[in-house]
Amino acid sequence: QVQLVESGGGVVQAGGPLRLSCAASGRTLSFMGWFRQAPGKERDFVAAVIGRGGSTYYADSVKGRFTISRDSAQNTVYLQMNSLRPEDTAVYYCAASTYGGGWNDPRYYNYWGQGTQVTVSS
Repeated sequence: QVQLVESGGGVVQAGGPLRLSCAASGRTLSFMGWFRQAPGKERDFVAAVIGRGGSTYYADSVKGRFTISRDSAQNTVYLQMNSLRPEDTAVYYCAASTYGGGWNDPRYYNYWGQGTQVTVSS
């Protein structure tokens, strides 16, 4: 069993930064990622990190603004978000996979955090 505990959401002005954290406990994880869901929309991929601090992948909408990283010693993954825009407003979910597969597809993640609200004001 894997437990994911997120923190770091909040309200920030457009152009500002925010950092999300996700502490994982339990089994060995193949990859971890962040997804987000705005009201009335589907849950979208944001970023993923493969293995223990390996390759990283980003949605086109956040490339160059967001950075995902993983602290293997503490089994924590971070999402540093810079130059935030109002359209980044959503509930952000941390996710983990123990069996691999499509790192940008929510169906390949078998554990999810409770979600944290990020609101970017204009």
